[in-house]
Amino acid sequence: MERTHIGEINEKIKDKKIKIEGWVDIIREHGKLIFLDIRDLTGIVQCVITSKNEQITLAKSLTKESCISIEGVVGLRPEKTVNPNIPTGKVELKIENINVLNYCSALPFDLENQETNEEIRLQYRYLDLRRKQMQNNLIIRSKIIRIIRDCLYGEGFNEFETPLLAKSTPEGARDYVVPSRTQSGKFFALPQSPQLFKQLLMVAGFEKYFQIAKCMRDEDLRSDRQPEFTQLDVEMSFIEQDDIIKLTEKILKKIWKEILNIDIKTPFQRITYDEAMSKYKSDRPDLRKNKEDKKEFAFCWVVDFPAFEYSEEHKKYVATHHPFTMPNMEEFEKNPANAKSKAYDIVLNGVEIGGGSIRIHNPEIQQKVFRFLGINEKEQKEKFGFLLDALKFGAPPHGGIAWGLDRLIQIILGVDSIREVIAFPKNKEAKDLMLEAPSKLSEKQLKEVHIKLISKKEKIPEK
Repeated sequence: MERTHIGEINEKIKDKKIKIEGWVDIIREHGKLIFLDIRDLTGIVQCVITSKNEQITLAKSLTKESCISIEGVVGLRPEKTVNPNIPTGKVELKIENINVLNYCSALPFDLENQETNEEIRLQYRYLDLRRKQMQNNLIIRSKIIRIIRDCLYGEGFNEFETPLLAKSTPEGARDYVVPSRTQSGKFFALPQSPQLFKQLLMVAGFEKYFQIAKCMRDEDLRSDRQPEFTQLDVEMSFIEQDDIIKLTEKILKKIWKEILNIDIKTPFQRITYDEAMSKYKSDRPDLRKNKEDKKEFAFCWVVDFPAFEYSEEHKKYVATHHPFTMPNMEEFEKNPANAKSKAYDIVLNGVEIGGGSIRIHNPEIQQKVFRFLGINEKEQKEKFGFLLDALKFGAPPHGGIAWGLDRLIQIILGVDSIREVIAFPKNKEAKDLMLEAPSKLSEKQLKEVHIKLISKKEKIPEK
């Protein structure tokens, strides 16, 4: 007999024999009857077995969250027992046969307890994900990503994957590094973004690219940060800033309508960086009338960022966004330190949910920017030689944007942490409590990748 999903059960299939499979949500004994609420991803339904059924003993042996298969006949519930709060509330399944697929051991925490310690939830994440709220969060996440993909395919974009093993470019946040087994003393870096690869795709002539990309940054964590995160990465050729802004607003408008049934007003307000800092004391202004109201959504663009800012830590100028952002060349030629850039951030309720820029497509301008940032010709060749070479071969004008998907979905769902919208997140110390990672490697594994561990007491030899 084929499986019937619980969400498909209703009074229209009264008297029909069906088979359902799922998890035991609630067990209730009532005289000579046992009631089982069985749950799958599509819904929950009440099932009943009488003492006349020879499998009554098996039913009594069940534990909550056991995985079972049930065959039975759909019947109407007595009028007084109808549950108006669930779609299957008018029917019940009269059990004829039970097949226990897997018993559930004693649970480490109560799945219905909303106050359960987060460390326990992360340790047993596969159980935590059975909770209705978590399943709803991840299903909505999936729907949002589908909407994004549908929109971009409809606009003529192509979806490409870019490498996870790449080159370290330590101008940004700290990289996660991967030692090479075949080339002693050399390392890959896990990508902080696909930035350089998507620019090279523009040089290759693909014109419209996007990717739902995994990115990694070894940085201190907050409620809206993870060491690995997901971003929507977009790049286009032969465009200006307005083209990126219009595309972004179109996708966001569709997401809000389909997920929340809210018509957000476009175009969004645009605020210059100088105005934002002067008026709101922040480059991420919160324009809500009521800052405590989470259905209120106030979007804005912050534009005309400074191209560079002085770093007291490094005692030099650094790129405000990244060194591949096109500066206002008229201002740059007069005084690079005061030049604005063709960069833009999309801000929602005081949170930056995305940022992008028009890129430098001229190799001479890129070299000038590198020199201003204190990257000499030798370093340019070592770190970015492939990019400078590529720009020499007819690179088109191009630009793009990247959204922080985890952060965006967190705001849409109104939850306090992005860990609530990621299937298997790390905790505040960047640990995976379920896998117990990071973990130690064996001496054999370390030797294979040419690494020797030095204790904290040992002095690291100088180069």
